[in-house]
Amino acid sequence: MEHAREKMVIGATPDQCYAVAATFEEYPSWAQDIKEVVIRSRDSAGRSIDVTYRAGAFGRTTSYTLRYDYSQAPKVLSWVQIAGDITSKLDGSYSFESDDLNQTQVTYELAVELAVPIPGFVKRRAEVRIVHAALRDLKDRVEFVVGQKSAVAK
Repeated sequence: MEHAREKMVIGATPDQCYAVAATFEEYPSWAQDIKEVVIRSRDSAGRSIDVTYRAGAFGRTTSYTLRYDYSQAPKVLSWVQIAGDITSKLDGSYSFESDDLNQTQVTYELAVELAVPIPGFVKRRAEVRIVHAALRDLKDRVEFVVGQKSAVAK
């Protein structure tokens, strides 16, 4: 199993970052590798619990289902994989920490185990790319949404 972790500062509050990260049905419009999202179940508060993704990975399309845990929300959004075609584990989290300047330090952690064997260096490179792209895409989306809301408020 491989672990990847990266941090990035986003120009928004932790609540604004969390709100974008937890709106899974919008991922295909802004998350580079996500092609389709299907919400399989919701909790009594209407939050998505089981979510199936179709994504581009390793030069092909992959499908996986994640189960989300809101026990530490909105400070942490975490998940575990419950089904997948090329991954047997795709567990991770976003952590959102305020820096008191209307910015948020976002930490993205991911633990990956592949169901199909590929060379270790390819796997590590892919994990770093996935984590970096996920954070960059989240940053771009959050800052775009926050920018739009502040423009409307003026």
